[in-house]
Amino acid sequence: MAVMMKSRQEIAKLREAGRLVAQTFEVMRPYVKSGVTTLELDQIAEDYIRGKGALPIYKGYGARPAYNGHPAVPAFPGTICISINEVVCHGIPSAEVKLKEGDIVGVDIGVLLNGWVGDSCVTYAVGEIDEEAQKLMEVAKRCTELGIAEARHNKRLGDVGAAIQEYAESNGFSTVRELGGHGVGRSLHEDPHVSHFGRRGTGLRIRQGMVFTVEPMINVGTAKTRVLADQWTVCTADGKRSAQFEHTLAVTDGAPELLTIL
Repeated sequence: MAVMMKSRQEIAKLREAGRLVAQTFEVMRPYVKSGVTTLELDQIAEDYIRGKGALPIYKGYGARPAYNGHPAVPAFPGTICISINEVVCHGIPSAEVKLKEGDIVGVDIGVLLNGWVGDSCVTYAVGEIDEEAQKLMEVAKRCTELGIAEARHNKRLGDVGAAIQEYAESNGFSTVRELGGHGVGRSLHEDPHVSHFGRRGTGLRIRQGMVFTVEPMINVGTAKTRVLADQWTVCTADGKRSAQFEHTLAVTDGAPELLTIL
């Protein structure tokens, strides 16, 4: 594992990219309502990001050929990943899919600004949602906050995962294990991998200058997932709902600094 530590100057560049992501969420927020297609939301995000001189880093990302019996994966076609209800992550924007009252919608945005990446996710409620969905969103957000709070110099990545897992499970939910957070810099995915489950006192030691995401995917039912035929969309294995919040953070000599805020 080759973790690239970031200088204060590099973190400042990452903060600029992260702020643009946060601004994009604010621009999109009024349009997350019943009757709007996920492709319309995608276009709003792309227009804003490009208008600020940045690139939507997810668009065209991740293509790979078939290998060892695994199918080929096409490039991701959207600016945002948009994941509704039982979709855990990597939902593809579509002109055929409209938001409806009661949905919960995870929107994941990544940008490349002046060579540096910003990456964050927010789950929105569409109109009035039921009690289970409300609790799920609240727990998912709190899991993210608790994980971030553990990201301090000289602690371990297992502390981050354990804090998330303990809170999710104490509220009757589960945390997805196949996917996790990741380092962020000039590339969208760098080391380290950040699991959202684990044991305290284990895993890589966290050091000042690390920059990574904390982005737990919290499920109502099983933690298990399945990938649809498009090779991108990840859903819960049991069809129950999932919610996610994500921030990119920098490890400092004190509390972690969130880079994807206004």
